[in-house]
Amino acid sequence: MQSGNQTSVLHFILVGLHHPPHLGVPLFLAFLVIYILTVSGNGLIILTVLVDVRLHRPMYWFLCHLSFLDMTISSAIVPKMLAGFLLDSRAISFGGCVIQLFSFHFLGCTECFLYTLMAYDRFLAICKPLHYATIMTRNVCNYLAFGTWLGGTIHSLFQTSFIFRLPFCGPNRVDYFFCDIPAMLRLACADTTINELVTFVDIGFLALTCFMLILTSYGYIVAAILRIRSADGRRNAFSTCAAHLTVVIVYYVPCTFIYLRPGSQEPLDGVVAVFYTVITPLLNPIIYTLRNKEMKAALRRLGGLKEIQPH
Repeated sequence: MQSGNQTSVLHFILVGLHHPPHLGVPLFLAFLVIYILTVSGNGLIILTVLVDVRLHRPMYWFLCHLSFLDMTISSAIVPKMLAGFLLDSRAISFGGCVIQLFSFHFLGCTECFLYTLMAYDRFLAICKPLHYATIMTRNVCNYLAFGTWLGGTIHSLFQTSFIFRLPFCGPNRVDYFFCDIPAMLRLACADTTINELVTFVDIGFLALTCFMLILTSYGYIVAAILRIRSADGRRNAFSTCAAHLTVVIVYYVPCTFIYLRPGSQEPLDGVVAVFYTVITPLLNPIIYTLRNKEMKAALRRLGGLKEIQPH
């Protein structure tokens, strides 16, 4: 069957996570709590950075973008999942499926670029401290941040249009908890070999390029940190960088597992996808606040608590 205007499916059924019926309510409550904590935690980071002038620096400006991305990625996926657990509302319109897939890949790719940008920011701050202020000006930060969003938009437009140019004539049961590329390819009424290859090359190239740039930045950073004579200076630098590297690892490993195997139908795929769509957005604010002294101090100031000065 040739691709073209042969789409007859008007809606899809999201099968969701496979679970015994009696676990529907407990799973609903668990994911609801996670979602509330994700939105409130990332929202608190954004509020803290906006109101605390001591955090008006490039690192925290990019952190605000990351928190906003985490909130919106979670909001694009979790509410529909919750409806499936409690109300057994699993239907999603064809247009809704297109929007969900576009939104997820737009936000996810933007986050991928943002991690790379945050690594570059740390590279400049630690390896070129005397030039940092002149390089990372307000305008430069705005342009770089805008570039990550533009890159995410272009990537997602390409992937979404390439997927939905295929005909979908039935069946309409998406064996996944949201509309994503691997699950949608399995429903197409046409040969998807080219799509699988393009997905592998496109997402693989972007992920590998960004990851290698991040590793290169941190290679220089570690070398620079080891040259710091002050033990406190080394500790502070390692603490900040360790938080970023932890977030990068928990983001890239699951994504690589899913998208470099677009034809996979393993049950484990759904569990892995839950990790980077639901768990990772929750972990980011925890990691950045627990491992960042400036964020913890700013949160205390926001809560009206007096900072304890070291003796």
